[in-house]
Amino acid sequence: MYNTIKKYISCFSVTGSEKYLADVIAEDMAPYADSITTDPMGNLICFKKGKDSSKRMMFAAHMDEIGFVVTYIEKNGYIRVSNVGGINAVASSSHEVEFINGTKGVLIFESGATEYNVKKLYVDIGAKDRKDAEKKVHVGDYLALTQNIVRLGNRRIAGKAMDDRLGCAVIAEAAKLIKTPAYDTYFVFTTQEEVGLRGSKAAANAILPLYGIACDVTPTYDTIGSQGGEVALGGGAAIKVKDSSVICSKKVVDRLAELAEKNKIKYQYEVLLAGGTDTASMQVAGAGCYAGCISVPCRYVHQPVETIDLKDCEASVKLFAAIAEEGFE
Repeated sequence: MYNTIKKYISCFSVTGSEKYLADVIAEDMAPYADSITTDPMGNLICFKKGKDSSKRMMFAAHMDEIGFVVTYIEKNGYIRVSNVGGINAVASSSHEVEFINGTKGVLIFESGATEYNVKKLYVDIGAKDRKDAEKKVHVGDYLALTQNIVRLGNRRIAGKAMDDRLGCAVIAEAAKLIKTPAYDTYFVFTTQEEVGLRGSKAAANAILPLYGIACDVTPTYDTIGSQGGEVALGGGAAIKVKDSSVICSKKVVDRLAELAEKNKIKYQYEVLLAGGTDTASMQVAGAGCYAGCISVPCRYVHQPVETIDLKDCEASVKLFAAIAEEGFE
């Protein structure tokens, strides 16, 4: 599990440039899928035939990560950027960044800044002036924070883009455990989730699943000053009840809890007060579907040190495998 997560995080995959990660996931999924296709949105769709082809199940995890895009280059060679997705400007500042072409730089706030937002950030790549900078960087180029995975105690790790390389790793690892799913099953690695669940909307409307289950991270409430929820690191797979974009199907919530109990998989319930996932897109595709989400608890979401517990990941893998093989009947 750790090696899969590390491999996926190492890929450049800011929203709009998910192809690099998609290629890696496709190679991993090849031995376990009956077919692999890519749609015009860039979604990677891995199909596995089930016992009952009259019903379709869709698993979704998004490949994109939050990042930045170049808006213009100052005369002195400093590079101005805008956010792609929900950026925490303060947490992102004073970090190394990497552009899509491999160019490195550092992300810095303006001297004397009194407002700490993305508009006050710039990237220094060591250029002498704009002409020098334009040899390596152009307007419209994407860039992301660089961050190595850090091993912490008790099988916990920290790094950037756990949201949602973790979800991709979970359903990719689950595919290895599934012999024959109950229904025709689509493992969909989606694009552009961070800017409005766009990839999953297209994929879900093409697949029209009867059952749709997303995998994403969810914030924890076990850190100093946190309040408003009970999800905790080490508490197991988090079965989503609701967030601001979806009220999950009771049929899905109850069945996931039932399977967790039956298979002795550690789990907890998630009620997220804000935010949303690809669950919402699947729920309203076509005439609608039974939709839910298995979330992986994550501290410090949308910061360069997102922290997770590998035991929660493994519990999520087992729960996905169980629902895939045992279904809802």
